[in-house]
Amino acid sequence: MAKSVSHSNLSDITTTSGNTSNEEYGDDQPISGFRVHSRKSSSPARLSGSSPVNSLGSLPPTRFPAFSLSPDSSTTWFDGFLCGAVIDTKKMNKAKIKVWYRNKMTIGLAVLIGSFFLMNWWMLSRIQEPGRTREEIKVKWLKANSSTVSIREELEKLGRGRKPQKTIFVRLLSKAAHALAEEQNKPEPKDLWVEPYIRASSWTPCSHTRDWKPSEGDNGYIVVTANGGINQQRVAVCNSVAIARLLNATLVLPNFLYSSVWRDSSQFGDIYQEEHFINYLKPDIRIVRKLPKELQSLDLNAIGSLVTDIDVVKEAKPSFYLKYILPILHRNRVVHFVGFGNRLASDPIPRQIQRLRCRCNFYALRFVPKIQEVGALLIQRMRQNDTGLGLLDHYLVGPFSQSKMKGQKVHAAKISRYLALHLRFEIDMVAHSLCEFGGGEEEMQELEAYRDTHFPALAELKKTKKLPSSTDLRSEGLCPLMPEETVLMLAALGFNRRSHIYLAGAHIYGGKSRLAALTTLFPNLVTKENLLSSAEIEPFANFSSQLAALDFIVCTASDVFAMTDSGSQFSSLIAGYRIYYGGGKMPSIRPNKRRLADIFVKNNTIEWKVFETRVRKAVRQNKRVFSRPIGRSVYRYPRCQDCMCYTA
Repeated sequence: MAKSVSHSNLSDITTTSGNTSNEEYGDDQPISGFRVHSRKSSSPARLSGSSPVNSLGSLPPTRFPAFSLSPDSSTTWFDGFLCGAVIDTKKMNKAKIKVWYRNKMTIGLAVLIGSFFLMNWWMLSRIQEPGRTREEIKVKWLKANSSTVSIREELEKLGRGRKPQKTIFVRLLSKAAHALAEEQNKPEPKDLWVEPYIRASSWTPCSHTRDWKPSEGDNGYIVVTANGGINQQRVAVCNSVAIARLLNATLVLPNFLYSSVWRDSSQFGDIYQEEHFINYLKPDIRIVRKLPKELQSLDLNAIGSLVTDIDVVKEAKPSFYLKYILPILHRNRVVHFVGFGNRLASDPIPRQIQRLRCRCNFYALRFVPKIQEVGALLIQRMRQNDTGLGLLDHYLVGPFSQSKMKGQKVHAAKISRYLALHLRFEIDMVAHSLCEFGGGEEEMQELEAYRDTHFPALAELKKTKKLPSSTDLRSEGLCPLMPEETVLMLAALGFNRRSHIYLAGAHIYGGKSRLAALTTLFPNLVTKENLLSSAEIEPFANFSSQLAALDFIVCTASDVFAMTDSGSQFSSLIAGYRIYYGGGKMPSIRPNKRRLADIFVKNNTIEWKVFETRVRKAVRQNKRVFSRPIGRSVYRYPRCQDCMCYTA
């Protein structure tokens, strides 16, 4: 019977007994299991059907060294096989133990590799961790923050969108994502949330002091209709106050020109407290709400009393107004300035007139209670409902800055810090810069059409003259920072991914998809639209200047304020306000775009640690404390003897 067993059966027995699967070596009696299987092997169909081996040549010679298949052997191959299996049991056990250890090592290596990939996935997925709430304050974060996709997947998906520019910093953004994930439990740089220079605290506010008599305003009336947004209007109001004092004229409460760009019908009294404005400046100039009736009916254009921006050069000196405007006042008793954007020079200005400009900006312009109340609510929610007052709260929101509620004990509390970011990347800024942002032909056509409509002079200049290329403009720091560049700057500076960030402004060019890198790496990023309910924001919905006033409050009160365009009037006014009232404890981040452009251009080769070092150095250099340079705005640089006092 033994001789009737086919070679295919032998192959099956050998393969079955030599199986190294985990299931077999998990058996408590491997040899017994082998013998039982041998006894059941009399069915050739059963054995050959499960065997992958079809010839004796496929048998490994070292696996069963006890039996011989030589034709000269005096014993049958089957008997020899059974004898060898019994005699060589110890060697069989040793061989199986070796295989068991080898399998364990393989499994261990597989677990180690799997752990590596699992950790890598965990770090990337943490970047997508949604924002949280604290102290029962419910915060509605941006929808993009709830994403669970990895940063690389997110950026690749964006690259398939209609604007391919969103993928130009994929490599650095991936490195930033890893850095933020690895360092999220590490302390942030010591000087990140503080003003690093002691000298900053040596400047104290003093423009509220006066050493002159009130002006009677005998020479006539000045009417101003200011154009632009809330920032240009604010500067125009302060400059008109200075002109009224310079010409000994009476100022009529300023009007705001309706703009097709801003589309806001708000007037002075919708944004600022009229009564406070009139009373606070009474020791300086005379202010009335309306022109006298006898002057209201005059055709100011016909009598030559209408003065537009075409008639007044930018940064006009006081001598211009004394020479050309004062005679009109004497003749017609009224002058109406239309526009009045940047129509008064920063220097040379009499010291008391300069101080009056500062006094108007920092004291006389106080937001109406409606704006103050909602501004205070935004600050409270950004601080996650922690009690305590910020340094500038009282100046910004007045009576609504009180942290004490009825029946609540006052106690010292640590205010939850937040960063405010002004991302100046609206379509008007993008189009006016003449820079390219990677969007290809579609982007070029879109921006060209916008220039034709809103900047016709610039569009015509672009057609008739050879202007610097986008590459040249960017290398000179003349292009606005893109959201991708901004998030890389913040990550390199050391802000933790858990940092709470308030994003000022709206209508970012490219929409939410353009902000995806920012919201992905910093999930606790919000706007006023996220923090306020529909009922709370509804009264401001159609008034862009009032919405900008809310942004002004939250940005000015922030622990750190970061701007992406140092030339923006909004950023300049906020930075100046923080300098004036901050006592050297309200740092602002003003990037050197020329140096950053030189760093970003090395996106494909630079390592993250080198990138961090260079970005921090470039930003730190712009944190220097210095007095106002000649010819620069006192609203942006109030550190001068006309506005502040140096006490060191």
